[in-house]
Amino acid sequence: MAYDEGLAQRIRELMAGEPAVVEQRMFGGLAFLVGGHMAVAATGGQGVMVHVDEALAAELVGRDGLERMVMRGRPMREWVHTQGTGDGVDDALLAELVALGLARARAQPPQP
Repeated sequence: MAYDEGLAQRIRELMAGEPAVVEQRMFGGLAFLVGGHMAVAATGGQGVMVHVDEALAAELVGRDGLERMVMRGRPMREWVHTQGTGDGVDDALLAELVALGLARARAQPPQP
């Protein structure tokens, strides 16, 4: 399933001004990378996926609308996603998730 282009555009707008953001198609979605690290993605059929540290992920999955990301049947410890499609992600939640993903990506050493 293809990603939601409208959702991807909303993410672009939130990341405007962030230096060296690279967009890359991955896993049927569109990932936004900073320093070579995926921060956030508009995913095929799953809304928004965000990379955070493991402790924060555990906190986030307790909130309405957020779940641990599961790939190939395996829960991903540092990844959470929104339930449903991108239209259901309100602006405040999307802004928070993008900010969290950016903070995580910036905290990593840049990849070559």
